[in-house]
Amino acid sequence: MGIVTAEFSEGVLGENNKQIRLRCQCDSQLAKVILADAKSLGLPVVGVNYGTSEGPASCMPMDWGTLIPLWFLAREKEGASKVVIVTPSREIPLENLTRLGHAIAEAAKTSDRRVAFVASADQGHSHRSDGPYGFNAASAEFDEAVKMAIQKNDLRPLLNLSPQFVEDAKPDSIWQIAILQGILERVSMKGFLLSYQAPTYYGMLCAEYFPEENVATIK
Repeated sequence: MGIVTAEFSEGVLGENNKQIRLRCQCDSQLAKVILADAKSLGLPVVGVNYGTSEGPASCMPMDWGTLIPLWFLAREKEGASKVVIVTPSREIPLENLTRLGHAIAEAAKTSDRRVAFVASADQGHSHRSDGPYGFNAASAEFDEAVKMAIQKNDLRPLLNLSPQFVEDAKPDSIWQIAILQGILERVSMKGFLLSYQAPTYYGMLCAEYFPEENVATIK
């Protein structure tokens, strides 16, 4: 699992003759705390930099899973928010990703900054026969299970799904969900499902979590 320790991150995405671009400053100090905490738990993590070791050219390229949420969360106040990018691994048990969530939560608690965690990934990728992965009913079943887990405020059943079922459903999200579950085990929060669509061959879901003590105020 990679913890990005670069000083900046930048990405660009073009579609339909339009382009979006974003450059964010990274919170390398918080990233290094997460890295150290994860290592102390015996987790397989590595610090990742790109370009120079420090300075403006120490800049990790963003993929679309990073760029898109940050485009909505950070672009209006570009430079005001610092980011930490974490890359989950599909090669290790989900339990280790949950433990990484523990490390992230504990590091955030010691930070003097307000910290939001974003689990960015699409859901099942086999909703349509004309998609690149073909059709499999498991995608709709998986997406429904994610919706129910959020509405019940319990993500743990998702981590017990059979590997074959996950392979059939072809989600990108189960690994990020495992990290989110680890955070929820350290910070008590209530989840709210905001939207779900499957406009093409993959499902898209948006949810938000608030600390339990803030839920009554939000309602």
